[in-house]
Amino acid sequence: MSAATATPAKKEEKTGLLATVANNARQYGIVGALLVIVVAFEVLTGGVLLKPNSFVSLIQQNAYVIILAIGMVMVIIATHIDLSVGSLVAFIGGVCALLMERAGVNWMLAIVIALVVGLIVGVWQGFWVAVIGIPGFISTLAGMLIFRGLATVIVGESVPITSLEFRGIARNYLPNILGWWGPFDGLTIVLGILCIVGFAWSQLRKRARVMTAGGGAGWGGGGEPMSLTVLKIVLVAVVIAFVTYLLASSGNADQGGTPIMLVIVGVLVFIYNFILTKTVFGRHVYAVGGNRKAAILSGINTRRVDFLLFVHMGFLSAVAAVCMLSRLASATAQAGMEFEMDAIAACFIGGTAVTGGIGTIPGAVIGAFVMGVINQGLSIMGVDTAVVKTIKGLVLLLAVAVDIMSKRKKS
Repeated sequence: MSAATATPAKKEEKTGLLATVANNARQYGIVGALLVIVVAFEVLTGGVLLKPNSFVSLIQQNAYVIILAIGMVMVIIATHIDLSVGSLVAFIGGVCALLMERAGVNWMLAIVIALVVGLIVGVWQGFWVAVIGIPGFISTLAGMLIFRGLATVIVGESVPITSLEFRGIARNYLPNILGWWGPFDGLTIVLGILCIVGFAWSQLRKRARVMTAGGGAGWGGGGEPMSLTVLKIVLVAVVIAFVTYLLASSGNADQGGTPIMLVIVGVLVFIYNFILTKTVFGRHVYAVGGNRKAAILSGINTRRVDFLLFVHMGFLSAVAAVCMLSRLASATAQAGMEFEMDAIAACFIGGTAVTGGIGTIPGAVIGAFVMGVINQGLSIMGVDTAVVKTIKGLVLLLAVAVDIMSKRKKS
């Protein structure tokens, strides 16, 4: 190949890279903001934030936000909102606790029943929205009041959890079946390597699929430049390797490594990201959120989409309730206060559009981590709770303002 031929190719690659980054500036900006916040609090806390056990605590304490944000982002994409999830966490957690401690139900059966209750509540919420036609804001506002009231009735007094197995969901780690490799948990290292390989394979496969479909690389072709794909793989590999190091060196000789809570969250993120991006239902969610009238004209059953969204939200609320009950080891009527606000904020910080039609589950997860790092960092620094809420509110306001201003520039 001659120099004259190679030079335009390099220019096209460079142009494609810059164009792709510009078109995805919002997503990359969120990731960059998270990294800046982590580094800032690592400095402000004197290196405490990223100590292995502090990082594990960050995951365990914020798992509920991620779980609820998974469902909330789908609801918001479809131009709805769910204000009842915090009350559902308290109500379903109360039901689960009473089954175990008052009715003597086995802890695994109690979890199954709690998940079924979540699905039933989701059906209830979906009925009012999809069948009767009450806006999601109103129906879930009513649900917030109803289920908080029911939670107060059934667990007016705290119900302690005595089952060590149930409490271990939030506190224990995966069994150390590969032993300790020096100071590190062997299973965690293997899982980290598999995550890196899996991410690299998925990115290369995604790019190859676009190229095979005739997209071409770079700006105008639909496929991102190879240089950007490689850069993403390298950066994510570094992050995964660092997280693996933190997890593998956490705990002690008896127990440590990968928290069970992280596995639960990881499985849910994978499943629901697949549902939203690879299934007909997921495409329908985006279509309804983008233009509901056009979706109806194209033959999409929008009522069915709305109904299933709230069923999924009810199920995920039940999962969050089980995880929170396990961590607190006690059911109270005040559990889940403001959880809906944290989940909604995580979605908007993670790039979900206020007007619907735009949003991703990975983005919501990043948003949840932004909220979690702020909470954890300020808590380590001993900042008053009222100040923490103020800062979180300002972060949310800034995220939504950026979203609105970016849309104005494009229009």
